[in-house]
Amino acid sequence: MIRGVRGAITINQDTAEEIVSASEKLLRNVIDTNKIKPEEVTSVFISVTDDVTAAFPARALRLIDGWTHVPVMCMKEIPVPDSLPLCIRVMMHVHTEQTQSEITHVYLEGAKSLRPDLSVKG
Repeated sequence: MIRGVRGAITINQDTAEEIVSASEKLLRNVIDTNKIKPEEVTSVFISVTDDVTAAFPARALRLIDGWTHVPVMCMKEIPVPDSLPLCIRVMMHVHTEQTQSEITHVYLEGAKSLRPDLSVKG
């Protein structure tokens, strides 16, 4: 079964260092919390709000050992008025036997407000 594993994080400012650092924190948290191995991942989609432009968050995935060949794509979120600014979101498509309710979605920093019902401490 392929399941989606979600996560999001906010940054304080649009700099390459902060984008890559926050993205790495988010990705490692999603991977570790759900015990995901790279060979179980079909693809990773990373989206950003319009105000995140200084770097590709996908660079962070390449900093994690074993994730070199996992397909990853960055894209823009729909610019909905009054939506959460400076936000990076991730969706991993993972082969797993876990049920949807057993998946742990990870929302960090200001992104906890997106899904307080699913947020984990981190």
